[in-house]
Amino acid sequence: MNRLLEQQGFAVVRHVLTASEREQLIESLGHLTGAGRRGLLALPIVAQLAGSSRLLDIVRPNLPADPRPVRAIYFDKFPEANWLVAWHQDLTLALRARADAPGFGPWSIKDGVPHVQPPVHLLEQMLTTRLHLDDCDETNGALRVLPGSHRLGRLSAERIQQLRQDHPDHLCRLIAGDALLMRPLLLHASSRSQSSRHRRVLHIEYAAFPLPEPLEWHEAA
Repeated sequence: MNRLLEQQGFAVVRHVLTASEREQLIESLGHLTGAGRRGLLALPIVAQLAGSSRLLDIVRPNLPADPRPVRAIYFDKFPEANWLVAWHQDLTLALRARADAPGFGPWSIKDGVPHVQPPVHLLEQMLTTRLHLDDCDETNGALRVLPGSHRLGRLSAERIQQLRQDHPDHLCRLIAGDALLMRPLLLHASSRSQSSRHRRVLHIEYAAFPLPEPLEWHEAA
């Protein structure tokens, strides 16, 4: 898996969550009225799962140092909350407060939380685990990725368009309980769901580096 993740920027790990665990998460996370819910490492059920040996053992071999969960987001795509996501990279960190640090910027605010773009070499020391609570395919907004694009650094809008024209994308079909591992710099997108089914995903980001002072993670467990 390490080699595949290095080459492609993503990998699938099957059967990470049991049916009982998925049901507990769905019940605890509740019903969403919008696209997503942030700040979930504050919830014990999410913090315990994110810091569990099961997930850390999956993530650790793919990072240069011990991983630390630093952000968790819950997405639920269904008919009453349906959206598309254009091709992009995950370039920002959620932090407690804005402060000057070499190489960090620009800053933005999302849901009242300061976000910043760190240096690329730090993004390369992160890994996202997307835990699928439902089956996910082309009918209900499965993620599409551009294999290998994580190795190209931070990309301009023009470069993204060029890559989309020159390289085929891959649709990530997963079944409930599977995990999708992906690098933040991997180009990815998703379409609107064409189904009445839910597409619930618990998105957990791991970092293998300390932040320079005085920066602090917004929600690290």
